[in-house]
Amino acid sequence: MQELLKKMGLETADRSCYSLIDTWNDWYQGQVRSFHRYSQFNGKRKISRRRYSLCMAKKVCEDWANLIMNEKVKISLPNRHLTERVNKIFDDNNFRVRANRLIELAFALGTAAFTVYRQGDEIKIDYIRADMIYPISWENGIIRECAFGGEKTVNGKSCIYIQAHLLEDGKYVVKNRLFDKVTKSEIALPKELKPDFYTGSDIPLFQIITPNIINTADYNSPMGISVFANAIDVLKGCDLVYDSYCNEFRLGKKRIVVPAGMAQLQCGEDSGMVPLFDDNDTEFYAFPDRSLTDLKEINMEIRSSAHSEGLQQQLNLLSDKCGLGTDRYVYTTHLKTATEVISENSDLFRNLKKHEILVKKAISDLANAVLFLDGYIGRAEVLIDFDDGIIEDKNAEFERYIKMITAGIVSVEEFREHFAIKEA
Repeated sequence: MQELLKKMGLETADRSCYSLIDTWNDWYQGQVRSFHRYSQFNGKRKISRRRYSLCMAKKVCEDWANLIMNEKVKISLPNRHLTERVNKIFDDNNFRVRANRLIELAFALGTAAFTVYRQGDEIKIDYIRADMIYPISWENGIIRECAFGGEKTVNGKSCIYIQAHLLEDGKYVVKNRLFDKVTKSEIALPKELKPDFYTGSDIPLFQIITPNIINTADYNSPMGISVFANAIDVLKGCDLVYDSYCNEFRLGKKRIVVPAGMAQLQCGEDSGMVPLFDDNDTEFYAFPDRSLTDLKEINMEIRSSAHSEGLQQQLNLLSDKCGLGTDRYVYTTHLKTATEVISENSDLFRNLKKHEILVKKAISDLANAVLFLDGYIGRAEVLIDFDDGIIEDKNAEFERYIKMITAGIVSVEEFREHFAIKEA
């Protein structure tokens, strides 16, 4: 990709840290070959083994996405017409579903992006993951110019499509290029795409999302870092304990030792005689010791409590390292009640508010980009109301308002307006 960008006269950010995106992606998918695949000597030979995975990296990213972008998030503008128009375009692009998934990917891979463009009479939004993002220029950590690239099939041919958003005299121009995947030679664009689109505006048609944490892999990179990048060892700890837990039950199953003389025999591969059991009976083992004259049952003790405690400790560490507080995940036989809420003094609340800063800016800029393509002149103020229901239990809030009415602090009208209660 960098070779093709150079053909366009573009230099991108250092790509050395991009190998980490592959590592983060492996942990996000829950299978890291160098860790979850290993060899074990069974006394005769080395056998390949697969370590069980809890896939906690994905769970962490899912939870962050659900906390930040859920169905209760409200997007509004200064007047009703603009609000309805923006939300209509967002709905046409399945924004609430796709934005939630994009934030999940941003927290998994460190970076994600929206791009917006016009296709005929429709305004389209694309949702782009980290490995397709190539920063060109940035200032104070904010990417000003950026290229996006990936594979695309055009007329049955595999191609590489690059879209670059560049500044010329303070105004954005969007350059579209298509290259043959094999020969790397430039080929003609589809008719609906223009090679160069001069927007005549300083409003970018792309928006970047990253977790609001320092990129410890490269302080100078404008790209973000995975929310679990500094918790890889803890992820290993979770899977090590979980794998041991699963093996504890596998190795601790009941076994029945059978004297060799009581078992049917058949000719083995080395022409010797071996005991014959049903292949599905994994509990029976023939024992050649002549002192054994009867069936003997062996019940292994399973250390479930020790494993549960160890796994809980790893989950607490992971939750804390990923900014979710120390008690986000509880490995017990009961579920947390639905009335449990996030305290405003908790680490989770503070980290949530911190991450919302960047997401809020991205959605606000996206709304203005949509309005620009829709013919609106200037920038509009965009209000993003994130879900407060996760911070305060609604029943508790209701009771608090009742007390404030009694004390004369708020009026009945204010109470009705706050809870959207219609008069009978």
